[in-house]
Amino acid sequence: MIIKESAYPRAALIGNPSDGYHGKTIAFVFRNYSADVTLYETPELELLPARRDYHVFKNMDALSDDVRVYGYYGGIRLLKAAVNSFNHYCRRNGIVPANRNFTMRYSSTIPNRLGLAGSSAIITAAMRALFKFYELEISPEHLANLVLFTERDELSIPAGLQDRVAQAYNVPVYMDFNKAYMDLHGTGLYQPITIPAELNLYVAYRTDLAEGSEILHSRLRDDYESGVPAVIDAMKEWAELTDELKKVLESGDFSRVPALLNRNFDLRCEVCRTAISAKNRQMVELARSAGASAKFTGSGGAIIGTYEDEAMFKRLIQVCTEHGIEVIKPQIVTEGNIG
Repeated sequence: MIIKESAYPRAALIGNPSDGYHGKTIAFVFRNYSADVTLYETPELELLPARRDYHVFKNMDALSDDVRVYGYYGGIRLLKAAVNSFNHYCRRNGIVPANRNFTMRYSSTIPNRLGLAGSSAIITAAMRALFKFYELEISPEHLANLVLFTERDELSIPAGLQDRVAQAYNVPVYMDFNKAYMDLHGTGLYQPITIPAELNLYVAYRTDLAEGSEILHSRLRDDYESGVPAVIDAMKEWAELTDELKKVLESGDFSRVPALLNRNFDLRCEVCRTAISAKNRQMVELARSAGASAKFTGSGGAIIGTYEDEAMFKRLIQVCTEHGIEVIKPQIVTEGNIG
């Protein structure tokens, strides 16, 4: 039996980066790109490398290009961490998987290290494949926890739950990471919602900004844990922006959406000024110069926003492509694993 599982890139519509700080967010996944994992039974357990794991290069420039796009670590570490976490999960829960080995391989078309949750997508797809292979079940909220554990505890990547929740549910989700609730239940309050098709959304990214989200989160975590007043206040405001946007989506009156998204980014600039590069700022400024709203999809490298009509979308493409920025209309995944 050959098992094939996929996970998709995540775009945070509002509220980020408060998800790791007991805030609130709305996020969705979109199928324009995907991380795919294939798993099949074999006598020994083997993890197969993909392009980003290659260690043979034409010359030093080729090596430097590879590091710029993929960083110093490939995807095999993600698969290895996923299998290790799965094994520990089974042991902790008294589950004895069938005595079967497998070969696992992956591929990904998700632009790498650009704030689209490409790494967690690979791990999520791998986890889905493992649970299916061993005929086990896991709820989406606990799958999200397991993927976060894999990244944060196994791989030492500072991150929040938002990406993993959106990828685990496979539908747009409103997330409330209330501390008291999480302390009691071990998960946040997650509500699948609808993002109306009438809301004109775009996602844009550039490939010369590859920088892991750990860069921003490490700095922000220090300020948050130190109780810096501006950071604490920002977390509250991001939560308020999320609640307001949720009401707007439910009402169908989208006139407030651009201002809410723009404020989300402007607030980030106020408290994370040194963590935002000039080229990241330029993406937002270019999009806004075309009349669109703009904010980060994650922690930099890609942006999301709204446009009024096709004429504005064409202007957006024009100003962005002149600076090597790709613009797409996200195909939002609306049917997920809510079991």
